[in-house]
Amino acid sequence: MTVSGSNEVNQKVEGMKLRPYEYAFLALFGAGMYYSDVRGPNWPLWLFCGALLAAIPVLILRCPEEWRQLPNRLLFFLLLVPWLAIFSFFGNPTFGYKDTPSLFGWMFDVYTSPLNDEMHGLLIPFVVLVLYWWKRKDLLARPAGLWSPAIGLVIVGLLFHLVGYLIQQQRLSVIGFLIGIYGLTGLVWGKHWLKASAFPFFLLLFCMPVGELATELTLPLRIMVAQIVAMVSHLGMAPDVIRDGTQLMDSQHTFAYEVAPACSGIRSIVALLALTTIYGFISFKAPWKRGLMMASAIPLAILGNVVRLCMTIMVAEMFGQAAGKSCETNFGFITFGVAIGCVMLIGRWLEKGEPRSGPPPAPPVPAASVS
Repeated sequence: MTVSGSNEVNQKVEGMKLRPYEYAFLALFGAGMYYSDVRGPNWPLWLFCGALLAAIPVLILRCPEEWRQLPNRLLFFLLLVPWLAIFSFFGNPTFGYKDTPSLFGWMFDVYTSPLNDEMHGLLIPFVVLVLYWWKRKDLLARPAGLWSPAIGLVIVGLLFHLVGYLIQQQRLSVIGFLIGIYGLTGLVWGKHWLKASAFPFFLLLFCMPVGELATELTLPLRIMVAQIVAMVSHLGMAPDVIRDGTQLMDSQHTFAYEVAPACSGIRSIVALLALTTIYGFISFKAPWKRGLMMASAIPLAILGNVVRLCMTIMVAEMFGQAAGKSCETNFGFITFGVAIGCVMLIGRWLEKGEPRSGPPPAPPVPAASVS
C-alpha cells in the first residue's frame, strides 16, 4: 500500500471514531428512550426533546465544511422557532385525553402509551436527521437560495392545523406541522432543495400516531393470521387445531391461544414499511424497485407473525400450554427476524439488475498500420 493510500485509510478510520461529545449525546439519547415510558410527569418529554435537539449540533460538527457552505442558516432557525411555538402552545385542543396545549406532548403521550405499540415514532426523527446528513453533498450540489412560492406550503400547513384544531383532530395538525417545516426549507433553500430532500422528509409521515385508527384494520388481519396458522397446522404440525374466530385451540383444549391485536401484524407493518422505504430509496433508483420494496412490508409482516405463532403452537403441542406461552412471549423477535431476512433476499434479487459504478472501460487500442 502506498503512503497516500495508507493516509487515506487512516483518515477514514479517524472519521469513524466517536468524539467525546458524541458519547455524551448517545448517553442522553439512551436516557431519553429508556425513561420515555414513565407516565405522568413532563420531564421524560423534555429529556427526549433535549436529545432530539442535541442531535442537530452533533451532526453539524460531523460536517463543518458543508455546514458553512449552507446559505440562510440563521434565517431558517428564526422562522422555525415561531413555527414550533405555534404547535407547542396552540397544538392540542383536547385536554381531556392529555392535559397539555402542546401537539408534541400529545404525540409523545400516544407513542409511550401502554395501549399502543408506536415507539418507532420516537426513532423516526433521528433517522431522518441522519439521512439528511448522509445526503448532505447531494443537497449542497444543487443551487440553493430564497424561493418565495414555498410560502404556499407554509400556508397549507397552517390551514391543516387550523382545521385539525377546530374539529379536534390532532393528526391533521401533525400533517400541517410537517408540511409547514417542508415549506420553510423550500422558502430558505429553494425548489431544488425541496426535490432533493423529498425522500428523507417523507419518512416523517411514519411519525403519525396510528392509535385507534388501526382498529378497523386489526380485526381482519387477526382473522387472516389465524386462518393461515390453522391451515399450516393442518398440514401435519398440529392436525387437531381448531380455529374459532381469532382463537386457536386443540381438540382436547390442552392449549388455547388468541391472535391478539399485537399479533395481527399492523404494528409490524408500520415499522417494516419504514425500514423497506429507507432500504428501497437508498439502494435503488428505479421507481418500481422502490415500490416493490415498500409493498413487500405488508406480506412480510404477516409472514413473520405466522411463523412465530406456528412455532408457538408446535411447542404447545409437544410440551403444553405453559411452554407455548413462554415461546410466544420470549421469541417475539422472530417476527422481525424472518421479515428482515426476506427483505435482504428481495434486496439481493433486485440488485442484480442495478448498474454497477466503476471506472469506464479502456478505449480499444487501434491496430498498427502496416506499410
